[in-house]
Amino acid sequence: MLIKVTRLEVVPPYKLAVEFSDGTRGVHNCAAIVAEGTGVIAPLRDPSFFRQAFLDHGAPTWPNSFDMDPEWLQREMVEAGELKQLVGAE
Repeated sequence: MLIKVTRLEVVPPYKLAVEFSDGTRGVHNCAAIVAEGTGVIAPLRDPSFFRQAFLDHGAPTWPNSFDMDPEWLQREMVEAGELKQLVGAE
């Protein structure tokens, strides 16, 4: 099953509240990724740039074309204990 992010909200300064197509949701802290990031990730250090995240084909994306693979994001959130199942979702 291809996982997509169906809802995205930025929680300043570096968190993403997401809902996935399989009915799971949670808030992922991206501070470590942003702090260590170089190249296309470096602009995300600016909180105003980070807040510009949007969904593009089910992936959190920023104006510089950096995006997060939804399946990777979900695995990271599972490992961090950040996911919950929506009530009534299968």
